[in-house]
Amino acid sequence: MPPRHRRLFQLAFFALFLIAPALDWLRFDLHEAQLWFLGQRWTLGIDDFRAGRIDATQAALGILLKGFLPGLLAVAAFLAVAWRWGRVYCGWLCPHFSIVELLNATLHRACAKWSLWDRSATPRDDRPADARWWPVFFVLSALFGALWAITLLSYLLPPAEVWGGLVHGTLTPNQARFLAIGTAVFSAEFVLARHLFCRFGCAVGLFQSLVWMANPKGLVVAFNRAQARDCQGCATQRFGQGAACDRGCPMRLHPRDIKRRMFSCVQCGQCLQACDESQSARGRAPVLEWRIGADAVRETLRQRREDRGG
Repeated sequence: MPPRHRRLFQLAFFALFLIAPALDWLRFDLHEAQLWFLGQRWTLGIDDFRAGRIDATQAALGILLKGFLPGLLAVAAFLAVAWRWGRVYCGWLCPHFSIVELLNATLHRACAKWSLWDRSATPRDDRPADARWWPVFFVLSALFGALWAITLLSYLLPPAEVWGGLVHGTLTPNQARFLAIGTAVFSAEFVLARHLFCRFGCAVGLFQSLVWMANPKGLVVAFNRAQARDCQGCATQRFGQGAACDRGCPMRLHPRDIKRRMFSCVQCGQCLQACDESQSARGRAPVLEWRIGADAVRETLRQRREDRGG
């Protein structure tokens, strides 16, 4: 799938993340201790067993077939995708990473940095920094922090109760505390450590990376070192100073590096787009490309030889 379609996937999954509890597609109701899935009550048969409507064998089968087995299959399918394509969920679907990229771009408009912790600016030729974007960055961080807290609470309580309590001011003390603390924590994370969390703090991303690193046939960004000279003078409309693939990476990586140093790559393809834009303007083939399967194995072996100086 071309990287240019990535935003559509992100927007669609973000919308799904927000509306799923309201439609009972996925949520756990703490009041009833009841899981809802695809509009249906997902029960294991424990209540029927207590009421004497089913025996112990049927109850055990219900727990196995409707509890453990679906969970194992979901985890296996998720890791199978990561095994072949890496952290594609993070780069193409994850609603948190969608916000991270938006806030990165907003902060960059304010100070030409992707993070408050960047030592130096990474200016864009087509968009000079403008201090008037600072309030926008902080307001967006706070709004998304509040939205995150509200949405997570709606996965645990009926969404109508949560939103109704907000509108009418009838939240319980526990609900108000959850939303206040959650908003503060998420807002602080969005302001200070959003991409650091994605790289080092997210368990979902970490397990994807571990599985992907173990597979030499997994999708990788390959650098054609035979054309390394073409990187000289690399420039795009956004990054006229060169190294456009490095400057545009949302995870602060160096795409021309070897795989084991690309542990947190989210396969967003932005480095490939930058390379293609730069090289196409000079009538050359891009030096970065995606490789998978046997081509990825050859790339990994070549990287190991070069890393050893062989």
